[in-house]
This record gives sequence, C-alpha cells and structure tokens, in this order.
Amino acid sequence: MALPTPPIEGHCDPRFAAVRDAFAESFARGEEIGASLSVVEDGRCVVDLYGGHADPGRTRPWTRDTLANVYSTTKGMAAICLLRLIEQGQVDLDAPVARYWPEFAAGGKDALPVRWLLSHRAGLAAVRKLLPGEALYDWDAMAAALAAETPWWTPGERHGYHAVTFGWLVGEVVRRVTGRSVGTYFREEIAGPLGADFHIGLPDAEHARVAELSAMAAPPPDSDGPNLIQAFMNEPEGVLARAFMNPPSMALGPNHAAWRRAEIPAANGQANARGIARVYGALARGGTQDGVRVLAPETIELLREEQSVGPDAVLLLSTRFGLGFMLPQQSRDTRFGPSESAFGHPGAGGSLGFADPEGKIGFGYAMNKMGPSILVDARPLALIDAVYASLG
Repeated sequence: MALPTPPIEGHCDPRFAAVRDAFAESFARGEEIGASLSVVEDGRCVVDLYGGHADPGRTRPWTRDTLANVYSTTKGMAAICLLRLIEQGQVDLDAPVARYWPEFAAGGKDALPVRWLLSHRAGLAAVRKLLPGEALYDWDAMAAALAAETPWWTPGERHGYHAVTFGWLVGEVVRRVTGRSVGTYFREEIAGPLGADFHIGLPDAEHARVAELSAMAAPPPDSDGPNLIQAFMNEPEGVLARAFMNPPSMALGPNHAAWRRAEIPAANGQANARGIARVYGALARGGTQDGVRVLAPETIELLREEQSVGPDAVLLLSTRFGLGFMLPQQSRDTRFGPSESAFGHPGAGGSLGFADPEGKIGFGYAMNKMGPSILVDARPLALIDAVYASLG
C-alpha cells in the first residue's frame, strides 16, 4: 500500500513552480522520507521548501528548522575556512604543511604543500594502522595519526578522494594557525555572521532538531559505477577500505550523539538546505551577502582552478577538483547544472550544495533517505534541471 504524499511546506517564488512540482514528485514516487530544498538567486532566497518526516518510522514531521547529516557536503565549508586564511595571508597555499603543523613532516612529508591537502593529492586518504573506535571522535588522535602516516602514493603525482581525512588535514592547519577548531572558526567567522544554519560539531542542545538517516541504499545491480563493496572485500586493508572504515566506528553511522557532537569536518556537518544555499548563494555573487564577506572574488576564482582530474586513486572512478571543491565533469552525475563555472560538493547518499557564479545561483539540498550515490544523486539532479528550466 502506497504511503500518502506529505504536504510540501515553505515558500517558492512563482517563477520556480516547476521546482516545487519536482520536489513534490520525488515524495510521490517514494524517493524521500524527509527533505529540504533551497535556491538563492543573486542573494535572494527564491525557493525554501521542506516536507516529509525526520525519521524512517515517519513519526516526526520534518520542520523548517530540521537538520540532517550532510556527509561530504561538509567539505566545502571546511575548505572555505582554510581558503579565508590563505586569502588573508595567514597561510601560504604553496608552503609546506609542516610550516604550520611541524609534526606533519614525519613520513617524508616535510615538503608536502598546503595546496595538495585541498586538491586530494596528498596521498593521505586513510590511516593504515587500525585505530580504536573512539579515535573517530578524538581530534588529537586523528591529527596525530595523520601526521605520522606515510602517503599511500607519491604526493602530487596523482589524486584520490580523501573521504574523511580531508577534514582533519584541512582543519588541523586552521587550528594551528588560528588557535580555534575548524568548527568554532566556521561558526564564528562564516555561519554565524551569515546566518547560515550549518554546524560542524553540534551542541547537545541542538540534537533534537536532527533527522535520523536511513541506511545507505545499495546501487542497482546493472549500475555502471564501480562496486565499492566488492572492492572493500577484495582489499580489506587497502586504501579504499581504510578510507571509509578506519576507525571502524564509522560503521556505526551518524545517528548518535557522539557523531553529532564531534568535529569530523569532511563528513558530519549538520545542516538544512537553507543553510547550505545561504553559503553558496554568497559565493555565487562574488563572496559577499548582506555585508558579510565569505571569500573575496579573487579567492573564488582561485578555488575554481582545476587541480586534479581523471582516474581517482581511491574511488575507482573519475573525479575533478579545484581547491576543496568538486568541479563539473562531462558525466551527468558530476555536473552542477549547465554552467562550467559552477563548483560545489555532494554528500554521500544525496545531499548537495553548489554555487553558479554565471547565474548567481546558490543551491542546497538535504535529506534523510540515503540513495546509492557517492557523487550527485538523481534526486538533486532532477531539482537542478527544474531550477534551470525555470530560469529559461
């Protein structure tokens, strides 16, 4: 028996009625439990929609302020923090990481530049030694493990997705330079001034707002993508398995207090679509919104410069990165609409944020029904198509 389609709440500019329809259709097809969608056009929020339920049992309604774990959509926010320090001259993009984090020089990494942390070229996509489960929530333990690690490949010679380590690597440079954790820096310098409901390290008092994520869906049997589960099994101590399963407590998932409370800035951001779109909306119009500067226009141009492209040493598919952000590729599931100037970051299972400087569009999508995608999920792709069809 089909479940009734929940009402879609929020506001939508009449020009974007097709976007509302596409959002509602996703619920009608049973593709969502709960979700939020937001679009900012030249600084104005033209779409802010939400609906469904905050739990797979469908007992809690998804409200305007519901948050969801957005996995790697968090990476863009962590990257902004380091890019601000580069913009301000506090960090040199091409200086050795060890200038700011002396312990990082171990394992032959003394000359490895900051640039390669942001572009997934550092060869530090995982820690080889199996760590205790509690290390996942212990910043100092993860920073020390990565500082001691030897790269999995010669840094700079190739790139591979630093699925979880990206956040600790980038965040430790932020911490060493500012004396603040990346979550604190992001809150005080970006999210707070901008009024963006996006958090890296969520206070316990806010946990009641968080939606419960479903288990991640398996890819269809006829999928053209790589079989990551089979790759895990083939090489349980390889870089792919270690990247996603070391510490092994990552298998516990995001639906508990320790995960939400910790700062895991590549994977555990808690946000709604409005918060995501608020940040990307500012980046889409030169980096400033309502008098709050996120990044300078020159920094936005810098982060869009291609750093890595082609076969990914970890994900077994093709990826393309600028500085901290994914860039469009030819395949549909790695594009952010029609603009070649767009940049952003998807999160495993479906969440997405991106900026389109040509159209001055900021886009945010968050949900709790996990799809099978590591890159851009079919649900936000349909919504993106509706957005650009509405623009004409």
